[in-house]
Amino acid sequence: MVPDLVLRGVSKSFGGLKAVSDVSFTVKGKSIFGLIGPNGAGKTTVFNLVTGVYKPDEGSILLGTRDLRPLKPARIAAAGVARTFQNIRLFGQLTVVENLLVACELQKRAHLAAAVLRLPVHYEDEETMHARALELLRVFDLQHAADEPSTSLSYGNQRRLEIARAMMLEPKVLLLDEPAAGMNYGEAEGLKTQIRWLRDTFDLSVVLVEHNMQVVMGVCEDIHVLDHGETIAAGTPEVVRNHPKVLAAYLGEEDDDAPEERAS
Repeated sequence: MVPDLVLRGVSKSFGGLKAVSDVSFTVKGKSIFGLIGPNGAGKTTVFNLVTGVYKPDEGSILLGTRDLRPLKPARIAAAGVARTFQNIRLFGQLTVVENLLVACELQKRAHLAAAVLRLPVHYEDEETMHARALELLRVFDLQHAADEPSTSLSYGNQRRLEIARAMMLEPKVLLLDEPAAGMNYGEAEGLKTQIRWLRDTFDLSVVLVEHNMQVVMGVCEDIHVLDHGETIAAGTPEVVRNHPKVLAAYLGEEDDDAPEERAS
């Protein structure tokens, strides 16, 4: 069973700037959830709060019944939360397959002493993780480049390699930060298919931060919209697409209800 990811009243300030204010939402198990908003809306900050890079000033973050707030990032990853980054963060000096292997330390049974002493469990771990890495490269159609430097990949394939590396953690919740950035129309369509396939094949939830509305509206089942760190809309793609506050945030259109709401 895939646990829900639940944020309740989460807030985070940096100095006098409130980056996230009283944000609450639930990512249901095995769903595809969109977190969108204009630049500076607080989307990546929410990802950083969920993964333990930042600690919330207020509110709770739960994975199932487990409170993620006191956990360090490595423990949150071990609990089942993995992510990619807005800016590609591959190890350029490593090969494609080595970039996946650096993510598997949490799955290893052998400790440092086993590696130093070359015990059988060390070699069993190495073989298991290498086989898993090659399988994921096949899933993402990158097996032909396994022994090439990661920097030799195209931009779109580097994005896919980042997702494959996150999958090495065997996550229950996969956070994708702008995975369609730099992709053309065809690549973005392929990404939508791949996101659905990942959810269905690996039994996980996907949370997507993305500016490409082709991807968001085409693959997400529920969408939460932030603007200046605050929630302005939530619901299905059909509801969000036509929400006046969303149109105002993205297109600069006047929100006819805003003056009345402020007056109240």
